[in-house]
Amino acid sequence: MSKNSFLHSYLYVFLLTAICLISLSGCQAASDNLINESKQDDSLVNEDIQSKTDSSKEEKGKTFTAKIVRVVDGDTVKIKMTNGNEETVRLLLVDTPETVHPSKPVQPFGPEASKFTKDLMPAGSKVEVETGIGERDKYGRLLAYFYVDGKMVNKLLLEKGLARVAYVYAPNTKYLDEFEDIQKQAQKDEIGIWSIENYATSRGFDDSKSGEKSEGKTTVNSSCSNPKIKGNINSKGNKIYHIPSGQYYEITKPEEMFCTEHDAQDAGFRKSQS
Repeated sequence: MSKNSFLHSYLYVFLLTAICLISLSGCQAASDNLINESKQDDSLVNEDIQSKTDSSKEEKGKTFTAKIVRVVDGDTVKIKMTNGNEETVRLLLVDTPETVHPSKPVQPFGPEASKFTKDLMPAGSKVEVETGIGERDKYGRLLAYFYVDGKMVNKLLLEKGLARVAYVYAPNTKYLDEFEDIQKQAQKDEIGIWSIENYATSRGFDDSKSGEKSEGKTTVNSSCSNPKIKGNINSKGNKIYHIPSGQYYEITKPEEMFCTEHDAQDAGFRKSQS
């Protein structure tokens, strides 16, 4: 082979090698671009799915204004809609003791729960109603949260110890965590239904406790004709007295009545913290 032929062959091989390297580099870049575009598409799809998932959690029931016809008991109310139709409404996520059940006795704190709801929502008053997602129970009653002056009635019943958290069925669990926290505080304070040991249970209210708060007379330890201070002994044996301006005064059933705080203290009672 001549020197010129060898040089031509060498240059030919060099050019082919260079062309191949450039082609491979271009292919790799195209491949990388395709992978990146695919990842971006997947990211967009995932964001879209997440967005749809998050938005589904925000689903809320309808809110409207209605007029109270009458309070049936602590957790059941009849209302009149703006179209004139009447509806029976069951308060969501709460259960109060019975007062009008056809086969059960009047349960402890049932009358207090009923009175509390009636005082908050007297006949003829207007309330804001937020319906649940399912809207109705198996009896055809609307399921809802009631608001009076911006305060939710369902929560207030739990705060006063006049209801337990119950009837928890998805998807109507919007306020469940908050309700359970409120209930824990009422249990800690031993107020209302929680002042009777083992009365309120996960299955309902124990009817065997129905006479526990009504047995015996209230002792009047004072010389005045109309004592106002209520002395109560809770399930732990703590002696606590409540004054008329106290938070739990109305729902407290007294074992003893006093005219003055001094009288109550002399009898071994301490003042309620609320």
